[in-house]
Amino acid sequence: MRELDRRTIEDFGIPSIVLMENAGRRVSDVAMEMLKARTGSRAAIFCGTGNNGGDGFVAARYLARQGIVAEVYITGESSRVKDDPLINLNILRKMGVVVKEISDGREVTGDLIIDSMLGIGVKGEVKEPVRSVIADLNKRNIPVLSVDVPSGLDADTGKILGEAVKAKTTVTMQFPKKGFYVSEGPERAGEILVVDIGILE
Repeated sequence: MRELDRRTIEDFGIPSIVLMENAGRRVSDVAMEMLKARTGSRAAIFCGTGNNGGDGFVAARYLARQGIVAEVYITGESSRVKDDPLINLNILRKMGVVVKEISDGREVTGDLIIDSMLGIGVKGEVKEPVRSVIADLNKRNIPVLSVDVPSGLDADTGKILGEAVKAKTTVTMQFPKKGFYVSEGPERAGEILVVDIGILE
């Protein structure tokens, strides 16, 4: 997937922020279905500081525009957000969407949790504060929608990297990941929805 991303951006000339926009919008579409499009529903969007988090920022924008109370929780220092994710984070701030840094998920409530903390590039065991956030979210009786891959699940092997989100639904970009179907993958990924974000082969 990383190579297909690179080719789409570098060889075909589709800007990476366009792919992020497409991904976030697709996630918001699924989120609206899970929320039954009820205006005033609450969605807690947990975002990492990288591109997976950027998809979450875009999804939060679309949800807020459709009357959902979207609250964004950054699992790390917001000063580490750069490039395309930062553009989308700044848009949220200008819109007045609640954005907080968070080190655990104990106080979070809502009708839906969106997990866009870690993507397919994670290597090694999940580090703090994300590890504690995942553990707390897994104790909540709130459905979780994961972006591309449940945070903490190895997309290739299906192994849990210390701690992994248990999603009700995973919206994955362009192609399903092998790890969804082996090892602990099936019980962590939940329902798998593959969406087209415009990646060219």
